[in-house]
Amino acid sequence: MVNSKVFWGIVTAAAAGAVIGMLFAPEEGTQIRKKIKKRTNSLASELIDALEKSKDKAGKTADDLKAKGEQYKSEFKDKAEEIKEDAADEIEKYN
Repeated sequence: MVNSKVFWGIVTAAAAGAVIGMLFAPEEGTQIRKKIKKRTNSLASELIDALEKSKDKAGKTADDLKAKGEQYKSEFKDKAEEIKEDAADEIEKYN
C-alpha cells in the first residue's frame, strides 16, 4: 500500500514537473505539445509495464498459495486418516 502511494506520488510529480517545465520553455506551442505527447506516452508505457509486473507477481503469489494450500490439504488428510486408523485400532482392543 505504501509502495503504491510512493509510486503514484513519483509518477504524478514527474508528470507535473514535465508539463510545467515545457509550458515555461521558450519554444513554439507545437513543439511543446509534441514533447508533452511524447513524454505522456513514455510515462504511460512505464505505467503499463509496472502494472504488468504487478499482475505477474500477483499471479505467481496466487499460484504459490494454491500449491501450499494443496500441500496442507494433503497433509491434513493423511493425518486425519492416521488418527481414524488409530481410533479404529483402539476400538478393536475393547471389543
